[in-house]
Amino acid sequence: MPKDAQPMRGFQWEDTDMAKGAATAEAVPVTGRMTRYRWVVMGLIFIVYTLAAADRANIGIVLPFVKKEFAMTNTEAGAVVSLFFVGYAVMQIPAGLMVKRLGTRVVFPIFMLLTSLFTGLLGTTGSAMAMKLNRLALGFAEAPLPVTMLSTINRWFPAQEKGTAVGLFLAAAKFGPVIVPPLGALIIANFGWEYVFFICALPGLVFSVLWYFLVVDEPARSRFVSPAEAAHIGSRPTVRPNAAPARPATVSTAPAKTRFARLDRVIRGRPVRLIATASETFRSGNIWGLAIGYLMMTGIINVILAWLPTYLSTVKQFSLMNVGFVASAPFVGGVLGNISGGLFSDRIVGKRRKPTILISTVSTVFMMYALIHAPNEPVTLAVLLFLTGFLLNVGYSSFTVYPAGLTTKDAYPLAVSVVNTGGQAGGALFPFVTGLLLDAYSWDAVFLFLGASSLLAMAIMLLVVEPVEKADPGAIR
Repeated sequence: MPKDAQPMRGFQWEDTDMAKGAATAEAVPVTGRMTRYRWVVMGLIFIVYTLAAADRANIGIVLPFVKKEFAMTNTEAGAVVSLFFVGYAVMQIPAGLMVKRLGTRVVFPIFMLLTSLFTGLLGTTGSAMAMKLNRLALGFAEAPLPVTMLSTINRWFPAQEKGTAVGLFLAAAKFGPVIVPPLGALIIANFGWEYVFFICALPGLVFSVLWYFLVVDEPARSRFVSPAEAAHIGSRPTVRPNAAPARPATVSTAPAKTRFARLDRVIRGRPVRLIATASETFRSGNIWGLAIGYLMMTGIINVILAWLPTYLSTVKQFSLMNVGFVASAPFVGGVLGNISGGLFSDRIVGKRRKPTILISTVSTVFMMYALIHAPNEPVTLAVLLFLTGFLLNVGYSSFTVYPAGLTTKDAYPLAVSVVNTGGQAGGALFPFVTGLLLDAYSWDAVFLFLGASSLLAMAIMLLVVEPVEKADPGAIR
């Protein structure tokens, strides 16, 4: 990136090929029929990531049965859950290198097939050790999938549509855990816990083939994409040399500063010098603060994902079908929370990310306390868990958007990978700690631990700077 280039002011990806596409689109006007095939690709991404999320979430509904069959302690059961996230975290950077070198069309089908393979093998395990090794292998296999899908979104959508596409992508991650508990309960009741893994493995075999034939790395090379759509995908907002300055910029920024002045004092909102290098990224207290906060919140979500069915069946003594439906409630709330939090952040508080994160951290403390005194009636508990999932996820996606306001576009991938690595570390650590706490204490100790973790996340996030635009529209942060 040239030193005098304008730093990125929002959540936007761009690479050399997209830049070339933009130049071509501007140089050669394209007319003709406009296809919408990119949204077909987005639909495929949504389905695939829902399946991937289901493959990692299905352990929750079968965990009580696996524990009983293999005589596991809670600590061993926690290790079964956590080892997936160990493999998932370790594989993140190698996955990015593979996608960069080989492309998504090659990497995705291979690792989708491997994900299906190891999901199916979980149903054939005959010991606790085999279950742990298969979960670790599943983490390695699934890690490249979100990297390939995010790379596809980057290449297949223009800047003005990427926010919508990423929102759908994140919603898919919560939709998988919505459908798995009730479906898993139905499968277990009729066939046995092993068949949850067998059935979850089958769709991936089909979609790995569909991806290879329907999605190419470059949209312009797809036989389903018209030249007009290819030009639209390659377009980007530009400032033309002879264009007059946009008047609304002056009108909109100054009132925004006045409108949010009090909020900015609370959340430490201020203009920042954008992080531009790897060394600056690793030295940034803001980036590491985000990583630690994300570790705490991801850990809480993964405990709910993996341990909630066990809690419902052993503590609340719910029937299998009630467990299935109640366990999906926090993730229904999570889908709505992600969408609502994004709209609130973009439209109500001027694209400030910290307010939604603080809402999530504060409210989660109270929701964890409420769960200590949770009712035994399924419908009432489902409502409480729905609210827990909603409030927990209002600010969850903001953690990955936040670094875009702190960095240049070239520094963003490394910064977000640091934050995401923190999240995956929490995903690996917290379910294991939950097992330790259950063997030594009780579920009350687990909820207190989760509440304290959310309180710590809030304290750390209060120290992180919220990047805001300068009042002068011509100024560069």
